[in-house]
Amino acid sequence: MNLRFVVAALVVCATSLASAQSQPTIILHCGHVLDVHTGKVLADQNIVISGDRIRTIGPAATTPAPAGAKLIDLTNATVLPGLIDAHTHLIGDDKSFDEAEPLKKSAAQMAYEAIPHARSTLLAGFTTVRDVGTYRAFVDVALRDAIDAGIVPGPRMDPAGAYVTISGGAGDVTGFAEDIDVPRTLRYGVADSPDQVRQRVRLIIRHGAGVIKILATGAVLTLSSQPGAQEMTYDEMRVAVEEASKAGLKVACHAHGAAGAKDAIRAGVASIEHGSFLDEEALQMMKQRGTYLVPDMYDDTVIMQQPPGYPNSFIQKERAAGQSQIKVVKRALQLGVKIAFGTDAGVYPHGDNGRQFAVYVQNGMTPVYAIQTATVNAADLLGWSDRVGSLDAGKFADIVAVRDNPLDNIRTLEHVAFVMKGGQVYKNDFAVSGTPK
Repeated sequence: MNLRFVVAALVVCATSLASAQSQPTIILHCGHVLDVHTGKVLADQNIVISGDRIRTIGPAATTPAPAGAKLIDLTNATVLPGLIDAHTHLIGDDKSFDEAEPLKKSAAQMAYEAIPHARSTLLAGFTTVRDVGTYRAFVDVALRDAIDAGIVPGPRMDPAGAYVTISGGAGDVTGFAEDIDVPRTLRYGVADSPDQVRQRVRLIIRHGAGVIKILATGAVLTLSSQPGAQEMTYDEMRVAVEEASKAGLKVACHAHGAAGAKDAIRAGVASIEHGSFLDEEALQMMKQRGTYLVPDMYDDTVIMQQPPGYPNSFIQKERAAGQSQIKVVKRALQLGVKIAFGTDAGVYPHGDNGRQFAVYVQNGMTPVYAIQTATVNAADLLGWSDRVGSLDAGKFADIVAVRDNPLDNIRTLEHVAFVMKGGQVYKNDFAVSGTPK
């Protein structure tokens, strides 16, 4: 079924979950606000919101509520910008391993099943995600369009559309007999030369992708794939970056091994995803070129618990990758390599994204830097610093609140109590709103 038809049908038939009517001016009275630029916690602040944007923010004494504004009392909370996960997979999940799973569901089924994933992610406080790939092409683009249209609740999405990978590579659907023909929509980004990569990237962009995802090396959770082995060539990756740049898009690169990562960095990718086996040279190159590292550290805990049906080879590969990644991240922090928050959610339940903050802190990050990876840093990686990532006038009113100071208790981010996206409240476990006197 054509996903554009599905989205159009939903527009007609579904009741919009985000009111199309003009929103009233809202004032959030905040007991504490974390300034993610400076790392300081500011007391007794007001945030004034008009429509979907922040109008102003400042001390309550000098930032009065406009007449008729709706008050939301967050005096018992610490408020911070909506969180950003730069590496998610909202389409599908890995509750159990089955190489035939992508063949058992239509695109429409996968799109509908992604709706609760999007909702769970939003309610966990992640108001923006970069969704870096799905086996069935463009289901993520359809989900983004449905969210943007107000049909279903979910975070702002920057979708990849399809994996760009070599035949039999980390992003290909593997594990089938040679005489089985896998549908083209499940192998949309498969390419085996620079010319083929150029063609695939062009078409993926034309179908609405917001970021290009390439896979430079093998993967942990792909059959007969070695994470440290390079798969795409430098020329193939260079072409992907060239075509993405023409459209104003960035390239996210899956790379565990150092050789593949270094060719990707030379080619000009914006980020290295995972980076499990990066060496000193690769990290130095990233520091010099400003390439982001997006380390998914919490999913190591989940994978090592051996989810039902996971092949033993996955566990063995993850054991090596997870242990090495800790060393890589610690060295990256020493060098000052830029790091953005990315979880690989889908490997574990959507909505558990916040559990990675504590893992980051356990492995060398300060609490404030861990939060910055999911706010200002992630916004910069996406190229969205003008709209998300901090509480500044003119940016989207994407705002979350927690009960404790996350600088003292980083795990409070695992239980976000208030979520606002674009000026609309999706969750409020604090006092009910009222009208200021």
